[in-house]
Amino acid sequence: MTKNLNHLIVFALDLQRYALLLPVVDRVVRMAAITPLPNAPDIVLGVVNIQGRVIPVINVRRRFCLPEQEITPGDQLLVAHTSRRPVALVADAVLDVIASPAQDMIAAENILPGVEYVEGVVKLADGLIFIHDLDKFLSLEEECSLDHALESRAPENQPLETP
Repeated sequence: MTKNLNHLIVFALDLQRYALLLPVVDRVVRMAAITPLPNAPDIVLGVVNIQGRVIPVINVRRRFCLPEQEITPGDQLLVAHTSRRPVALVADAVLDVIASPAQDMIAAENILPGVEYVEGVVKLADGLIFIHDLDKFLSLEEECSLDHALESRAPENQPLETP
């Protein structure tokens, strides 16, 4: 990867584009059955089993205060990782992988003060793309609540399907 370029994976929710830095994304998979996770934070839809790994599914729409939408088989999961855990994000579609000059990224605090989970914004010829920082996606309270919910989940009582 070139030092002067940010490689981004771009995904869509409704008509807005968002991105994650490519190094945090492990893979993109088609939607799988989501098993509810009792006592999880509000933005966690449940968990999926991907190749034997139980991964929490984050409802990005709730985090961004977007209207709820029923999950369909056409949706995709971006399987990524924070410094603490793997996560899966529901996206309407994964659009592209792009390389953007690092100097073209505007720091979030310069345009969106108070939105702690946005790392920056890239302006392209056809609009803006918000780049998200997965390490800041869950608050400390949400992290603790998720840890507790995952620990109390009885795997033998809640089988999961592997996509």
